[in-house]
Amino acid sequence: MSSRFNLILVGVVLVVSAIRMTFFTVDEREHVVMFRLGEIVKSDYEPGLHLKVPFVNNITRYPDRILTYEESEERFLTGEKKNLIVDYFITWRITDPAQYYRSARGDEAFAEQRLSAIIREGIKAEFSQRTVQEVVAAERSEIMNQMLVTAHNQAPALGIDVVDVRVMRIELSDEVSGSVFSRMQQERGRVAAQLRAEGEEEAERIRAEADRERTVILAEAYRDAERLRGQGDARAAEVYANAYTQDPAFYSFYRSMAAYRQSIGGQQDVLVLSPDSEFFQYLQEQMGSAMP
Repeated sequence: MSSRFNLILVGVVLVVSAIRMTFFTVDEREHVVMFRLGEIVKSDYEPGLHLKVPFVNNITRYPDRILTYEESEERFLTGEKKNLIVDYFITWRITDPAQYYRSARGDEAFAEQRLSAIIREGIKAEFSQRTVQEVVAAERSEIMNQMLVTAHNQAPALGIDVVDVRVMRIELSDEVSGSVFSRMQQERGRVAAQLRAEGEEEAERIRAEADRERTVILAEAYRDAERLRGQGDARAAEVYANAYTQDPAFYSFYRSMAAYRQSIGGQQDVLVLSPDSEFFQYLQEQMGSAMP
């Protein structure tokens, strides 16, 4: 009874083993390549259960998902022969597992090296046609697009498809950073000097305009003052004439008083005249008329 059970158990094990060696499953997240004595038989399996011949066929599985490869601190020369340090990454996936096996022997690291070499050559070609400023600031997206086109053209030979190529970092090397900083200082100094010169020129223009306006204003003020003075003198002459016409004696008295005030009106004024001078004529007449 025990031996019979053992035989049954061995038979079940053999059947299970035969089934496992005969059937295999393909997941939707993987590629499967079947070989017959080292030669590729089939590589386009759909997800599900499939058959193989035990001890004749063997299978190899490759991932059917997006893979990422990063490269850091690669040095490239620009058109100005300046070194730039570049970090970039590549996203890719296997699209032809049979070709992938033939070109890279199914080795992911080897495939990434081949792919990285393609991208490096593309970056080198693009950087060599541009200046540092164009690479760092203006044309990075154009460079990445061109690298992606290059990768799309060459990657099928590896049985893969490049999904994206992105530059994560572009930095100047130490020697380039120093020269760029010096050039930026010179450029900023030139711009500052130009702005100062333009400011001084504008200040001179404003000062000249202000002086011209001041001269015009003073001339107009002097003209108006002279006009008003002339009008005042004319009015005074008219008043004097009316006064003389109405009372000549009072007009003569007023003129004499005005002359005295202008001549000896100050506290320290000294006037030396002869007593019989015409200047004192009116006073003498008044004093003579006042004496009996």
